[in-house]
Amino acid sequence: MRTVLAGAVSVLLTLALATSGHAGSRSEEILARFENANQWRDHVMVVAHRAGGLQDGKRRFAENSIAALRDAISLGAEMVEIDIRRSADGELIVMHDSWLDRTTDCTGEVVTRAMDELRTCRLVVEGTGTVTAETVPTLREYLSVAKGRILVNLDNKLDTADLIDMVALARAMEMEEQVVVKANLWNAERVATVKAVMARVGQGFQFMPIMADDAVRDPAFVEASGKAFAANAVEMIAWRGDTETMTVSGGPLFSARVKAAAIRGNWHIWVDTHAIVNKPGGYLAGGRGDELAVAAGFPNEVFGFWAERGATMIQTDEPRAAINWLAANGYRVPYAELEKPVASVAGQAGASQPPTN
Repeated sequence: MRTVLAGAVSVLLTLALATSGHAGSRSEEILARFENANQWRDHVMVVAHRAGGLQDGKRRFAENSIAALRDAISLGAEMVEIDIRRSADGELIVMHDSWLDRTTDCTGEVVTRAMDELRTCRLVVEGTGTVTAETVPTLREYLSVAKGRILVNLDNKLDTADLIDMVALARAMEMEEQVVVKANLWNAERVATVKAVMARVGQGFQFMPIMADDAVRDPAFVEASGKAFAANAVEMIAWRGDTETMTVSGGPLFSARVKAAAIRGNWHIWVDTHAIVNKPGGYLAGGRGDELAVAAGFPNEVFGFWAERGATMIQTDEPRAAINWLAANGYRVPYAELEKPVASVAGQAGASQPPTN
């Protein structure tokens, strides 16, 4: 039945693109789906966590690298998630940790290094220890590769107010629609605080609330928050405690009432299946995470489970595995064209030295 629907939906996509103002580039096709959730409830969008740099046992790319970004584009992922910090001289950079030791061949705190120093730090493929030819990228450099090709979700490791500079950069590059910023919401006071910051950012950008079911269980609050920010997606976290069993329902944020709110608001339900360091598998997804899907070999119990509970966006460490399984099982509606695969930078010139930390 899904196969039959795919052809009809492809026709509808063509019509939607012609009338939405998003006709042309690959990112505009993705935006047409991102901004019209109710038209695409039979298509699960894939978000590559840390640009997909943690896939295949962290042995394929350096996380948050431009090489991983190019791979995510070639796979057909709709979005990459990256982490944003600042250098000592104020440059917005793409880096998860506050220290350089784990992900580069340098040591020390990120905030103590000026950009010219960070240019000497080469990214490391964590699973193999391979030092790549790629250095710490700036957000501007990252966005220049993503422009017109994929959406970019910014995980802000700074203060909420720093979102102002991030959106300003995207706006200067004419990419504000492609960039999605986000913040955790848990009560009315927090909503008001974030709204005040967003008012300083201005209009014409993408903001996404994040909800976690240890603090948010009321569908009415979820709906009101989505409406307050005119969100196109809401990121849901279904916590799994260290001793809890695997969820059978998805929890309060994946209830029928929340799904109804998503339909009324025309926004995507986003689930996180990616791993968290030193936590049990599926810690953000009620036990149904990437480890169960890929390492244990039960993708239906993860990707299929969440899709059937209304998730239309999955953030994963395994974008290749997720896309392949979702497509094979009728949860992906093909786009007009995908780009050719690209090679990893690992093993290129300058990649032979072991990391120093």
